[in-house]
Amino acid sequence: NPAASRYTEARLTAIAEVLLEGLDEDAVDFRANYDGTLTEPVVLPAAFPNLQANGAAGIAVGMATNIPPHNIGDLCDAAIHLAKAKNSELVRDDTLIELVRGPDFPTGGICIEPPEAIADAYRTGRGGFRVRARWEVEDLGRGQWQIVVTEIPYQVPKGRLIEKLAEVIQTKKVPILGDVRDESADDIRIVLEPRSRNVDPDVMMNMLFRNSDLESRFSLNMNVLIDGVTPKVCSLKEVLRAFLDHRRDVLRRRSQHRIEKIEHRLEVLEGFITAFLNLDRVIDIIRYDDDPKPALMREDWSRDFVRATDETDYVSPPAGEGELSEVQVDAILNMRLRSLRRLEELELKRERDALQEEWADLQDLLDSEDRQWKAIADQLRDIKKDFADPRRTSFAEAAEVEDVPLEAMIDREPITVVCSQMGWIRAMTGHIDLSRELKFKDGDGPRHTFHAETTDRILLFGSNGRFYTLSAANLPGGRGMGEPVRLMVDLPNEADIVDLFMHTPGRKLLVASSAGDGFVVGEDEVVAQTRAGKQVLNVKGGTRAAVCKPVAGDHVAAVGENRKMLVFPVADLPEMGRGKGVRLQKYKDGGMSDARTFTLAEGLSWLDPAGRTRTVSDDDLSEWLGARASAGRMAPRGFPQDNRFT
Repeated sequence: NPAASRYTEARLTAIAEVLLEGLDEDAVDFRANYDGTLTEPVVLPAAFPNLQANGAAGIAVGMATNIPPHNIGDLCDAAIHLAKAKNSELVRDDTLIELVRGPDFPTGGICIEPPEAIADAYRTGRGGFRVRARWEVEDLGRGQWQIVVTEIPYQVPKGRLIEKLAEVIQTKKVPILGDVRDESADDIRIVLEPRSRNVDPDVMMNMLFRNSDLESRFSLNMNVLIDGVTPKVCSLKEVLRAFLDHRRDVLRRRSQHRIEKIEHRLEVLEGFITAFLNLDRVIDIIRYDDDPKPALMREDWSRDFVRATDETDYVSPPAGEGELSEVQVDAILNMRLRSLRRLEELELKRERDALQEEWADLQDLLDSEDRQWKAIADQLRDIKKDFADPRRTSFAEAAEVEDVPLEAMIDREPITVVCSQMGWIRAMTGHIDLSRELKFKDGDGPRHTFHAETTDRILLFGSNGRFYTLSAANLPGGRGMGEPVRLMVDLPNEADIVDLFMHTPGRKLLVASSAGDGFVVGEDEVVAQTRAGKQVLNVKGGTRAAVCKPVAGDHVAAVGENRKMLVFPVADLPEMGRGKGVRLQKYKDGGMSDARTFTLAEGLSWLDPAGRTRTVSDDDLSEWLGARASAGRMAPRGFPQDNRFT
């Protein structure tokens, strides 16, 4: 073996020795090791259910196993209860589950899996356990507080958890989390500082459980070799039953091994007693006979002897079968001379009687199934007494924490949202003058600028017909140029920004495509929950989304690339959640340039190139009033050359 002993040898703990107890008593079978130079046990005697106590995980071809660790005291109680039963089929699964209760992880934590789900997992051998970190609120005085995490879920590396929490802060997935610190020494101590002291700690932790490894799920798949050959997904009762059957086999083999040892020792003792009673004759044979071993085996110890005075006076035992066996003679011949003085008959008989009593007890044990199960139960009680520890993982019901909107957790502050023509977005602190000149990258300029607050949501409508939602609190700030909006939402490179505006709950929007099709949609329905956005206006081929305007009036004014304008009632448009919509205006050539809603009684207004507002009264608009999907007439004199109302 090329490895030094310091690598191949280990000092065992007391409980590890219990796993090996009986290896030298023929408790289990042995087989050749990987290179055939040594032998190794096929399985360990294992005086406690190590498979559940320490857990197991492994992947094979087409199958896997994953068993969490359990409390050794709970396992012993369940095994004892099962061992007492005459028929394990009569033992209810629920009874064993009440004793085991669930996994007990060395890292502690709180198992929040419902009891029904835990029971079902143990009945079927498949399931899972949701485990949360243990935490407490630490009062810092003057209304200040922080959260201290003292236990983390099993198999979650602390370093990775800290990195994930830092990422949560950076990405503002939990905007109320301000800072995370690792103050761990011998024990776990992770400090979480809130950004706002007014937030509910339960709400903050509930968000962290959803967005970090402070809550994890440990899967249960008790796929084991129940008979050493065939893989099978077993229930808790089946696994414990297999362990008990194994322990009974170990008990029987160790008892049989001990019986054989006793029988050998009794044979030797009978020889010693015979030698003690005939000590002078034994000495003569050993001293004068040419071959003392067969002479001792031939001797008839029942006849009288006369002590030989010399070699000529010695008479060798006649041929025949004597009383002593080869084993007894070998023991006598191997006995040291100085042992003769201690070879007292009473002592030998006392040892013989004790061994005979033990032999009878072991025979009775092998003949009595009840005694065997009682012995196994007693062993398990001793294991529990010596090694059982209090549970580290506790159980609790996941508290119902009301979901609080992100807006309610963010400090409300005024900002100015700026998005450039090239799609770079940023938030400037305060409500600045919108006419103020801002800095942009070379070749870039302003596109959308408006006032908002950090609690607002920003809606982006892309030319692909999708709406995307941004949190104003997550917009990049500082004095830089911001970041590309495509880093925040999945807006394709080939899609343009049609409009960017602050979300107003309850408002309605007019959306339309370049082909002139559109409809009215509730603004609340277009809010997307993911960065992939929400498809609202269906566009195909070369068609693109072209218009997104709030509904603020009773009529719609649409203008095409051919500069023809049509005015019709808003009521003629359907209100939909998604689709292509209906035709707003008919075009022979080109498509839609722009559309808006307005109140007919107030007239139609637009900005001229000089920035002045031009208004056409309702009486003057009569020649543009028509049915929806009409072609319309040429726009009024003075209408902007870019065919847009703003």
